Parts: sequence; structure tokens; C-alpha cells
Amino acid sequence: MFSRLSLRTAAHTSRASISRSFSTTDISGKNSKVCAVLGAQWGDEGKGKLADVLAAEYDIVARFNGGDNAGHTLVVDGKKYAFHLLPCGLVYPHTTNFLGNGVVVNVKSLFAELAPLNEGGICTKGRLKVSNRAHLLFDFHQLVDGIQEEKRGKGGIGTTKKGIGPAYTSKATRNGIRVAQLKDWDSFEKSYRALAEAHETMYQVQVDKEGELERLKEYRARMLEDDMIVDGVHFINEAYSQGKKILAEGANACMLDIDYGTYPYVTSSSTTNGGIGTGLGIAPQKIESVIGVVKAYTTRVGSGPFPTELTDDLCGGDLPRGAPGTEIGRHLQEVGAEIGVTTGRKRRCGWVDAAFMKYSHMI
Repeated sequence: MFSRLSLRTAAHTSRASISRSFSTTDISGKNSKVCAVLGAQWGDEGKGKLADVLAAEYDIVARFNGGDNAGHTLVVDGKKYAFHLLPCGLVYPHTTNFLGNGVVVNVKSLFAELAPLNEGGICTKGRLKVSNRAHLLFDFHQLVDGIQEEKRGKGGIGTTKKGIGPAYTSKATRNGIRVAQLKDWDSFEKSYRALAEAHETMYQVQVDKEGELERLKEYRARMLEDDMIVDGVHFINEAYSQGKKILAEGANACMLDIDYGTYPYVTSSSTTNGGIGTGLGIAPQKIESVIGVVKAYTTRVGSGPFPTELTDDLCGGDLPRGAPGTEIGRHLQEVGAEIGVTTGRKRRCGWVDAAFMKYSHMI
């Protein structure tokens, strides 16, 4: 684990410019007004564990990117809870948790994750807020994600098939539907049908529009009843102005960033420092500490370049079976329990890569 604040800046950088941009007094993140925890490899570095530890010290825990394609497990009073979409701060009763506008929200997944928390005695009522500017992810986005991956054949990118890419595509082509539209059902239903029909035409698929609309109407009622939908920009900035401490919980990692990762074998959102401001609506200069998490070796799920890989096809890797070093990769995978929480896939394992750690830190 490293913090940008813990490393000396270049000699030509003035002390004044540092103090204007970032706090120089806190490298742990515990005493920052706004702190971010990000992955500095290909994900699965253990950032969820660090975010969980820090969340105890914060008032608001926020997600700013991705969707339910992330994943880590927390154990509370002996009970396991799998988090994919929701911020991990929900396990702490004093926190308010927030899905920012940079997140794509699968409402079905949202309530599926809330259920075991409430059943386990963790009250979430009034403690989850969703930005009105966040885009919605629908069943047909997941359907299209699977179709696109299948068409790629051997050149597949290893998507989670959660519909993340297609949902961001709808957003980028300005056909997407924001959470805010759920407040006006007639407007929402009209937009939903148009978007679903467009996907049916483009991909020659059948969408169960009536079934999904029926489910969404029920979820909508529950969201409105719990006052989940908020003006995200005002919510996060008012919290900051009131002196509340904000923890930004990153999903995925630097080397999966849509711009800076190993494109096209990446996710569809901004996973790095720049994504915090655009995904939450908070000015960059308000972010006091950014912690990049690294583990003692490297893993990645799915396809793409992996210079220090030590796993062969028996372990889900790309190296020839029995190649030198693969016994070490197998050991890392088994001892490290390197199985994806979201996908259930084996994680490819290899040596820690100092060169791209330096690259991640630079970004």
C-alpha cells in the first residue's frame, strides 16, 4: 500500500503548491476530510479491507465509478456480506452511504445486496443515497454484454457480463436513463421502452420489457419511500461544507482504467484519481489524501497483458501448461484464495510489478 502523500515530491515543486492541493499532515487517511482508497494494480489488492477499516472513521462512504462488477466480502459478527455495488460503510451504523453520478446502478442488484444486511440486523433505512445523475443499468445491458463478448471469440476481453460497458455506452451516446427519471414514472417508462426497443433492433434480441418494468416500479416505490434519490452534487458538497468526513471507495483499479489501463482489456469507467471528482461532483482540491493499494504479488481476472504472470491454463492463466514458474503461480493462487468474489473465476497470478506500480503512482 502506498499513499501519494507519503512520497517526496520532485525538488522543483514548491511547498506552497503542495499545501494548496493536498494535506501534508495525514498519510494514513484516518484524519483527512476527504480520502480516497484506490486499487493500484488490476484490482483485488485488498482495498475493500482498507476501506472497511477507514470507514469507521468517516461520516460518508461513497462509490464514484463502476457498478456491481466490483466485489469484496466483509465479515461482521461472524456473518459474511458480499459487496458488489454498495459502499462498505453500510456495516457501520453511523455512516451515510452514497452512489455517485459516475456509478451505473443496477437497481435489482442494489436491493439484492441490501436484503442480507437488513436480515443480519444491520439497519440500512435512510442510510443509502443515490445521485439523481447516476445512470441506470437494465437487464438488456447485461444481455448485450454477453452477446458482445461471445462475438469476440478468442479475442474476448474477459468482461464480467454485468452490463457495465453497455450501460456506459448508453450514457455516452446520450440515450441512457438517469436515476432522476424514476421520480416521474410516465417519463421513465417512455424512455425505458424506447431504449429497450433500440437494443432489440440493434442486437436482434427479445427483451422482457413488461417483466422488468413491473419489477422496477416496485423498486422505485421502495427508493422513494426511503428517500434514496438525491441531488448528488449538492448532497456531497453540503456534507463537505458541514464538516463531514468523506471516504471515496474506488472500484476496479488503475490498470483497468478506461483511459490509463491496458486498453481494451479494461473496465468502462475512470478508476483513478481523476474519476473521483467527475464521479462524485466534488472539486479535486478538496481531496486531501489518495491511497493506492498494492499487494505483495499481482493478480488479474480475465484476458489481457500480464508481463509478470506465473499461471498456466490449469489456473486460468495464459502461460503454456507447465511453463517455468507456474508452480509458484499455482501456489499463490491456492494460498491467496485467488477466486473472484463477483465472477467466481480464478485470478491469474504473478510477481509484483514495480514498473507499473510506479506508473499507477504517477497517475
